[in-house]
Amino acid sequence: MRRETLDTWCERGILGLVLVVLIWGPLAMGAVRPSEFLVIQGATMGVLLLWGARLWLSPRPQVLWPPICWVVAAFVGYALIRYHYAEVEYLARQELIRLLIYAFLFFALLNNLHRQESLQVISSTLITLAMVIAAYAVYQFLTRSDWVWRYRVGFDYGGSGTYVSRNHLGGFLEMLLPLGLAYTLVSRFKPVSKVLTGYASLVILAGIVATVSRGTYLSTAVALGLFFGVLLFQRSHRLPAFLLLVVVLAAGAYLLPRNISVRLRFQQYLTEPGPDPRAEDGKRSVFWDPEDARVILWQSALRVWEQNIWWGVGPAHYDVRFPAYRPLAMQLHPYFAHNDYLQFLAEWGLVGTGLGAAALVLLGWGVVGSWRYVRGATSDLGHPRNSSKFAFVLGAVMGLVAILVHSVVDFNLHIPANAILAVTLAALLSSCLRFASERHWQSLKWWGKALGSVLVLAGTVYLGQQGWRNAREYAWLQRADRAPLFTMAQVDCLKRAFAAEPMNAETAYAIGEIYRVKSAEGGDDYQELAVQALEWFKRSLELNPWNAYGHLRYGWCLDWLGRFAESPPFFARAAQLDPNGFEVAANAGLHYAQAGNYAAARTWFERSLRLERKSNPIASSYLPIVTSRLLEAATNEFSAGLRSASP
Repeated sequence: MRRETLDTWCERGILGLVLVVLIWGPLAMGAVRPSEFLVIQGATMGVLLLWGARLWLSPRPQVLWPPICWVVAAFVGYALIRYHYAEVEYLARQELIRLLIYAFLFFALLNNLHRQESLQVISSTLITLAMVIAAYAVYQFLTRSDWVWRYRVGFDYGGSGTYVSRNHLGGFLEMLLPLGLAYTLVSRFKPVSKVLTGYASLVILAGIVATVSRGTYLSTAVALGLFFGVLLFQRSHRLPAFLLLVVVLAAGAYLLPRNISVRLRFQQYLTEPGPDPRAEDGKRSVFWDPEDARVILWQSALRVWEQNIWWGVGPAHYDVRFPAYRPLAMQLHPYFAHNDYLQFLAEWGLVGTGLGAAALVLLGWGVVGSWRYVRGATSDLGHPRNSSKFAFVLGAVMGLVAILVHSVVDFNLHIPANAILAVTLAALLSSCLRFASERHWQSLKWWGKALGSVLVLAGTVYLGQQGWRNAREYAWLQRADRAPLFTMAQVDCLKRAFAAEPMNAETAYAIGEIYRVKSAEGGDDYQELAVQALEWFKRSLELNPWNAYGHLRYGWCLDWLGRFAESPPFFARAAQLDPNGFEVAANAGLHYAQAGNYAAARTWFERSLRLERKSNPIASSYLPIVTSRLLEAATNEFSAGLRSASP
């Protein structure tokens, strides 16, 4: 078989694997779980191997290397350095794996799928996929269904399609709606194809409405405003763009006010905010509602960033550092800052944020540089002809604008499926620079091919090794979840998971917690079980020293063993790591109650109840007990004083 034929099949294989990644991620609930993400990781390895083969099959291999590639490569290098110095290795490594996959896909798409045919196949596939998922979201919205595949996620105002969160579905759809509209209005598709694409776009728009997501509505409005603004300045596209804009505005003005879910979603802005139940001064605030807690989360993210302004606290470290800066009104576990930019700043510092901003600037520069070259040839009447290249550039740019706006109020770029879609659009947009100039093509000599092969092989080996490691850990963790709770069978599965991945602090903590619970049940071996719990909690704290609950449990075990003199530093450290956490305050009160210091215990229990009154069994149960003990002690002391004063 000729080398050209093999090269063609390798290119088709890369296209097929990329389509698998782009389709699988959204359908697999955003690919947020390890099992679904492992499929993407495996497909990326296949892309790398086929790309490496193409380097040697092509008689004159070239790489497309626009300026943005230097920034992407620099950020990968920076990520490797930050991973090396990360305090919680496991979290940083998982984040590094995701970043490497995004970077590999960016370079592979840029250099292998820049042909017009590939652009149209990818675009058509994505628009069709978005239409199907949007229709599913509309069904969920109309029937109030809270099921996603076989999982029950709860109905929250709107439909979430194949995602867990409707906000993340909105992020996916808002990136593809402008692309569908652009192909409908300005591409060179045949009339039947345009009609089908237009229909798909309307379904996607209906899916966006069905999300009832405020961030999605805002970002879609901004993107469509810019989209129609651009077309209204194009004489050949002005009339159809104006007519479609009128239809969209009329439909929105008629349907949205009549939608009950939309009215409920936005009615809080039409009423006066109620009192914050956690506020000690009874002030009125909107922040007691978790849906409106974003601003205080942003303030906490800035405080996390201040701990290391230049380099950040570390990849994926925002979540472990957040409790130290927890606001009083946020007792839930936020996991994310609900602002991709502030979380990026907190984790990567000014250096990483500067590299990210430079990538966006160079991406925009590339779009500007290629803009007039993708507009299409001029017709005999002096008007530009329709151009599928222009349709893709316009739609992809507006899709990225939408997700960038939405990222101000959400964490869409931390959802792998949405992040990969954004990377795909950015890579294919960057490839359009080849229309403007040939200087971005770099020919590879033998040493260039050798270096490229080494990088591709190293990336494949690393992803494969990490994938196998994560797969083994995930399999045993799943078995542990299915095992009876707090049993030795569950401990055995968790120990096997820890053997597969000995850097996961959460697994060590879970093992220690089971031993602690078994010890608390009593029995002749309670001391031995408590000692084993201490050993596993110690391992957990060595792997993640920022876990306040690890310090709490370690201190509890010391108290249980009667070593009261050793436990106070652990409770103090837990209070330092999570000073506004109601559970930490409740457990500190429990420690003082067991030590017989009822006055201190009452102070901690009262503080815990001020932070969280409803779901706080420890403080609500023990506060009456310690109050009774204090009254009893005071009464006894008073009686003793009376007896000593009597003649």
